[in-house]
Amino acid sequence: MGRTRQPNERLGRLIREAGRPNESLARALCAVAARHNDPARPSRVSVTQWVRQGVMPSGNIPQYLAEVLTSWLNRDVTLADMGFGDEQPDLRDWGLDTLKTLAALGRIDVDVERRQLLSTLAYSLGALSIPPASWWEHMARTGSRGITQRRAVQADVDAVREMTALFSQLDQRRGGGHGRTAVAQYLVTDVGEFLQGTFASDRVRRDMFSAASELAYLAGWTAFDNGEHPTAQHYYTVAVKLAAEADDPAMAGHVLRAMAHQAVDLRKPHHAVRVAEASIAGDRYALASPRERSLLGVVHARALAAAGRTAEANAALLQAERDLSVASPGDDEPGRVFFFGEASLAHETASALRDLGDLEGAAREFERSVATRKASTFTRTHAVTLGHLGLVKARQHSIEEACAIWSRSLDAMQTVRSARTRDVALGIRSALSPYRGRKVPTVDAVDGLAADYLAATI
Repeated sequence: MGRTRQPNERLGRLIREAGRPNESLARALCAVAARHNDPARPSRVSVTQWVRQGVMPSGNIPQYLAEVLTSWLNRDVTLADMGFGDEQPDLRDWGLDTLKTLAALGRIDVDVERRQLLSTLAYSLGALSIPPASWWEHMARTGSRGITQRRAVQADVDAVREMTALFSQLDQRRGGGHGRTAVAQYLVTDVGEFLQGTFASDRVRRDMFSAASELAYLAGWTAFDNGEHPTAQHYYTVAVKLAAEADDPAMAGHVLRAMAHQAVDLRKPHHAVRVAEASIAGDRYALASPRERSLLGVVHARALAAAGRTAEANAALLQAERDLSVASPGDDEPGRVFFFGEASLAHETASALRDLGDLEGAAREFERSVATRKASTFTRTHAVTLGHLGLVKARQHSIEEACAIWSRSLDAMQTVRSARTRDVALGIRSALSPYRGRKVPTVDAVDGLAADYLAATI
């Protein structure tokens, strides 16, 4: 490790602002290093040396410091902010070997005891940095190379896509809490073996990496729906890298859209806008089917709405409507957009309008979503949409109407295990708290149903 000429005041100020002792910072850094299979184990003494003596942390520790401090301070912390030289794109996750990262993440995630390690890690705002164009070109040009003798053909790609479709359908009906481990296990074992083997042609290789990207995205989506946000973020990063190696911009855009969606839900609107803009940049939008363009666009609109950029959000909503209007069942579109149609567009539009303060418009669009969705196939989202519609009605002081809607929502979510349906139930109980104890039968009945659901899904 090298020395600077004076104490690192920038790093010291950030640590003091975070209000955590050096021991806590060292433990957090060790956890991040372990996730990356990095043997580095900085201690409290190491932190003291970095700050007081101006010692430069070795290896990838500066990037890990940025991740931890970004999480603790709830804003982007860069290498330059910490006194470590000129700012560079935050590519710590993007620069790691794709297949090794996937294998390491999967081994932890499918082990119930080791999964707790992932739960201790923080959702990272710094990890939302988007690699430069040169990175995408490099990934498409080089790609991972096989190390086993297993040989994949097009039929194997088709089989992976069929399994992904089955898992996706289960997720839509039952929520991310059902089958999430099975998705991760299949990705790491069967699909992981294909990725490390050889291929009948370069086309098959690219198709397999694209199929694996979709499955990694689904692993991330189920973790997101199950409230496991750091885990979801790591799977999304792997999914983008796989899509880049497949030279599949539309698939990469699909995953970046999910990352933006997650950032919106976690109330990080400005970061969400940045990632959503990346999802619709260049070929990620241009090469997508009309249906997928609409999906990318409406999430971009949601991010803009959450950031308070009203005019831009409204323009993006209109474009998403136009894109979906030219989509048709006969289009050559990927199976991953099977869930997105009028009902989904209406749900996301309603969410954007709600965030912009247009409760009347939000209620109208949530109602359109409920009316046009096939509830038996998309049970989770149907329950969530009803829940959000009820919350809008409650904000409009129509509490009896809200209770009737919430009763339908709670009935629909009985077969669903999802952090998002739990959030709806918690929202219902919070909205009803002013009426609790007044012996209003309708209110008490719905409040009791929500409490029962929460107790049953701990």
